[in-house]
Amino acid sequence: MDLNWIGWIVVGLAAGAIAKAILPGRQGGGWITTLALGVLGALLGGWVGTFIDVEGSGVFSLWTWALAVAGSLIVLLVWGLVTHRRRGR
Repeated sequence: MDLNWIGWIVVGLAAGAIAKAILPGRQGGGWITTLALGVLGALLGGWVGTFIDVEGSGVFSLWTWALAVAGSLIVLLVWGLVTHRRRGR
């Protein structure tokens, strides 16, 4: 992927919002937390994309967005599990 870290952060902000809209239920934290987790998820997706050698680059690539949203969903799911356990105690 030719998208740099700053690009992944920008894509991650939008991917976090998309992941929040896709993921049912309520995760801990508000929109700021969700967007920050989206950035982490997008960075995770970009990192995975470099290992699986995904073709496509740039902000407007479908693969870029798919990896960013998938990474954001994974991070949001993990965050929801972690915060749910804390609230249950």
